[in-house]
Amino acid sequence: MNLIIANQTDQKIDMDDKLKSVVKTVLETEGLSFDYEVSVTFVNKDEIHKLNKEFRNVDRSTDVLSFPMDEDFFIEGVDTMLGDIVICMDVAREQAKDFGHSIDREIMYLTAHSMLHLLGYDHMEDDEKSQMRAREKEVMKILGVFKND
Repeated sequence: MNLIIANQTDQKIDMDDKLKSVVKTVLETEGLSFDYEVSVTFVNKDEIHKLNKEFRNVDRSTDVLSFPMDEDFFIEGVDTMLGDIVICMDVAREQAKDFGHSIDREIMYLTAHSMLHLLGYDHMEDDEKSQMRAREKEVMKILGVFKND
């Protein structure tokens, strides 16, 4: 597994090991190998707002965006690119404060949530939403990360 982490904010983020654990746990719970590449980029509110407007036609900031790789492109011996995750640190900090848990817990949850999107999960319909929420809870439980952490 190859995890590429980029920080485009002025905030220090030291979560490489935790992010790797989240990605690996999601892949494991889905019965997948680790032959994937995922990128996680941290941005500010202005940048996520631009991306949200450009790619989803939603004119506001959001906490996380997922960009799954659409094509099945396979090169022998090279990890297959699963997709890109973009996390807004400003919104993540606000949500962590609002929910009463740590920023690390919030980022880990957003990463698990976004990984599931990269794997095809969605939450537009009620049945999809409950299935996705159950998967998120399972991952967070395996990681030992709970709401009040």
